[in-house]
Amino acid sequence: MKRVFNFIKHFGTFLFLTITTQVGGLIYLLSVLINKKWNQPFKCKLPVIFCSLYFVFTFLIIPFVAPIFGREKVHHNHNMSPTNYLTVILNRNYVRPEMNTLLKSVSYGLTKIESDIEIRYLDANFPFINKFPLLPHLSHNDGKKIDISLVYQTSEGEITNKKKSISGYGVFSEPKNGEYDQVNECKSNGYFQYDYPKYLTFGSINSELVLSEKGTKTLVNQLLKQKNLGKLFIEPHLKNRMKLTDSRVRYQGCRAVRHDDHIHIQLK
Repeated sequence: MKRVFNFIKHFGTFLFLTITTQVGGLIYLLSVLINKKWNQPFKCKLPVIFCSLYFVFTFLIIPFVAPIFGREKVHHNHNMSPTNYLTVILNRNYVRPEMNTLLKSVSYGLTKIESDIEIRYLDANFPFINKFPLLPHLSHNDGKKIDISLVYQTSEGEITNKKKSISGYGVFSEPKNGEYDQVNECKSNGYFQYDYPKYLTFGSINSELVLSEKGTKTLVNQLLKQKNLGKLFIEPHLKNRMKLTDSRVRYQGCRAVRHDDHIHIQLK
């Protein structure tokens, strides 16, 4: 019975780490093997081995191996960084080099127009293997996609780079009275998952902030200047409110999740 319990525990841990980080499951199995071979007893030996190996692989090995698979880490600069550094720790920050070129151009474009807007990115892709799912996303599996946070402002109308949730997801800019409510349309047609990111906030923060329509439109327009941008997903009521007419601004469909808490972009 103990063997069965241990198998279930190890398999469950392997599965969870694989789903959330892609590489964590294999690193965990390596940690279990080292733990069995290393006879030196000390408290929390397996967690210490795993965490040590995981950080060595994540920061010292994977970044040098990922280019073999056509991917690299998102490049950070003075106005380009993750909304939450857990994205980096979980290896969900890998893109094709062309995406880094696009993001660098957008970052430079924002600086050139002397904007206070800084790009805060969310989930991108895992470092290895096309078609390997980055859950809960449906399409972040080829290095071509990345999510970007919306832009917010204070009650005085001042642009801020703070966000409304710890994860960057799940706090929505709801349709106003008179605007088309795609969210209600999808949910009433049985797509119950459409607003499930509300459970993935890790905590709501900065409740005083509101969506900056001007700031978000400025960011979107800089993205649309990029010739290798294929599609940009944003919720229909925000698209209409900000008068976004470019054909690349699309609706993602009810099978995905709502996009009034972030922008999704992808390469051609």
